[in-house]
Amino acid sequence: MFSLLDQSSRLCDRIDRREMLRLGGAGAFGLSLPSLLAASEKPQLPIDVVNDPTFGRAKNIIYLWLQGGPPQHETFDPKPDAPSEIRGPLKPIQTNVVGTHFGELLPRTARIADKLAIVRSLSTNNNIHSSSGYHVLTGNKYIGPNARTISPTDWPWFGSIVKMKKPSEKLPPLSTVWIPDYMRLNENVTPAGQTGGMLGSQWDPDRFVGEPWDPNYEVDGLNLGDIAPMRLKKRMSLLDQVDQHFAILERGRALHTYDKFREQAFDLLTSNRVRDAFAIRQEPEKLQDRYGRTRWGYCAMLARRLIEAGVRMVHVNWAREPGDSAVDNPMWDTHAQNADRLEDALCPIFDVGFTALIEDLDQRGLLNETLVVAIAEFGRTPKINAKAGRDHWGAVFSFAMAGAGISSGIVHGASDRIGGQPAKDRVDPHDVTATIFHLMGINPAGKFKDPQRREHAITDGSPIASIIGVDIPLVETTTPGGDIARVPPYNQDLLLNGQFDQDVLLREATFGSRPKGWRATPIITDAASDAFGIQLVEDGDLSHSGKKHAAIGFGMAGGKTAVSISQGSRVTLGQEMRNPRAGTFTFRVRAVGAGSSAEFFEQTFLKQFSCKLVVFQYKTDVKDPQARTEFASLPFVPSFSNAKQPDYQTFEITKKLDSASPGSNFSIGKGLGVAVVVEKTAPGELKLPADGKPHAAFIRLDDIELDFTARTVNEKVKV
Repeated sequence: MFSLLDQSSRLCDRIDRREMLRLGGAGAFGLSLPSLLAASEKPQLPIDVVNDPTFGRAKNIIYLWLQGGPPQHETFDPKPDAPSEIRGPLKPIQTNVVGTHFGELLPRTARIADKLAIVRSLSTNNNIHSSSGYHVLTGNKYIGPNARTISPTDWPWFGSIVKMKKPSEKLPPLSTVWIPDYMRLNENVTPAGQTGGMLGSQWDPDRFVGEPWDPNYEVDGLNLGDIAPMRLKKRMSLLDQVDQHFAILERGRALHTYDKFREQAFDLLTSNRVRDAFAIRQEPEKLQDRYGRTRWGYCAMLARRLIEAGVRMVHVNWAREPGDSAVDNPMWDTHAQNADRLEDALCPIFDVGFTALIEDLDQRGLLNETLVVAIAEFGRTPKINAKAGRDHWGAVFSFAMAGAGISSGIVHGASDRIGGQPAKDRVDPHDVTATIFHLMGINPAGKFKDPQRREHAITDGSPIASIIGVDIPLVETTTPGGDIARVPPYNQDLLLNGQFDQDVLLREATFGSRPKGWRATPIITDAASDAFGIQLVEDGDLSHSGKKHAAIGFGMAGGKTAVSISQGSRVTLGQEMRNPRAGTFTFRVRAVGAGSSAEFFEQTFLKQFSCKLVVFQYKTDVKDPQARTEFASLPFVPSFSNAKQPDYQTFEITKKLDSASPGSNFSIGKGLGVAVVVEKTAPGELKLPADGKPHAAFIRLDDIELDFTARTVNEKVKV
């Protein structure tokens, strides 16, 4: 950044004004002047003190933004008595608070319900991501021309008020931090409600756009690299000379504030406190495991570290997964395959990471002074749609709070019997922001001034009385239900049991999608049968990996009984992809031929039967791999090997699954799957008598894999 280094003799007479201003600002350190000025200015009005023992109990806040809108039915407001098209396929479980139930995919969260306050009656009455999100993030309804675009006339994000009224005492330059990225809609739309808006950019959060989950994660502007402290001080001295030249012309009355803030910025750079806060891989391996080692889990861990370092407020966006743009169920926006997406990815990521954060804060003594809010822009429709998804629903939805100042273990409000409308104690977004302001020690009835010195009410809402009640109700606890093993930490594998190691039998093709795993037909269950079909076989010493393999063909019991196979008979082995995204898929199997002899396998099996790999989309909710729309298929011909350690061959097919045009969504539909199909394609009927001559021919399958490369986001596309 410092292009003037070692050129002091050419100070001002040969450098243009733009270069001077660039160097003269604290932006030379990777921190913008507006963001630096924000935390140094004193509040425009004195902070009113509210005569309430709960006022100001929260010193810090971690705001977890669950972008897309979690379904209330499967999370904090299950409806077990509603019709199946409303309640969905998942069941409620008892939390550790008597009478309070969560969805079965939140077993860990159910075990800390006594630390939470749940609101089940929040409403925006708005089903649009951008404008409903604006309402929640600012506490005000959107009235501009386009909520999908950030505008300088927007009402300020509530965190900007926190930054103005309650800057950090420990770390003023970084009072509010936003990670890991801007809030973005498909493809690259950055909607209103996430900036200082009409207050000016100096009240924006300090955004650290990056990937905290990356082992090599570094923060631009906080890494001095090879610059020694003495050399940096020389650069500061050079800047002082430049600043003296432009001080009166460019900064006027802001000179004192500017200098003070630049000094704070320098302190940030020359101390290790902030840089160390971002070094999340320094955390013990066990704690990283507890957070789940997911994108969102690492962001939650980083939020705790930033609070420890002195940041007042950390906003954590739900982190997108690879390929999580331009699909019909990105993030929590589950228009398709709602239950599957919740089970495969969303709830395991949330349930592990959220509870890890609460427990971590509690164990460190930080929960009593840190408010944690988990919230989104809206919920999901009561009725499940034709794609087994739920659509946008702002009429009523739920959110959770924990930590400083709340009445824990309570549920505020209620939705109606189908989770479609508030039935009791409706809450509006401005009531949420008023509650946060109150707990942060900012009088919700107070005012602030914009740059034109016009006065505005901080909020029109009122704190939610039951949440900040002085008399915290006695919570009756109980043994929570649910099974943590039912929701293991997030596993990004697209297929389960690829090596057939798990002690789970093949399930019939019509079994359904849950639990995920292999579906097949026809399955041979009689060990003495030589019929055409599929079975799992103990490897013995045949395996190059794993305990079992799948055998597809006939005569697997010895090949001495009569067999009759007609044209068109087929064996299908398939599995639904877990959490598919837009991108390129490579389906890979290791296969080898086996049977009575190489001659019989080649002359009978290979001439009468075909084998192929298939990438497809399901046609029905049953997830039967026989009912499919094929995207791609590839024939393969395995070689014969009857050795004790057979020489497996690798066959693979690659298919890109993405939208046809930039910006439009790729439809997951009823789910995506892969299959191995063996079919008798030769005309006529194959008849093999029981004449004592062995007639076995089949293929062995092992190590089935599905690799994924996410689509590349087109940064030029905005839709």
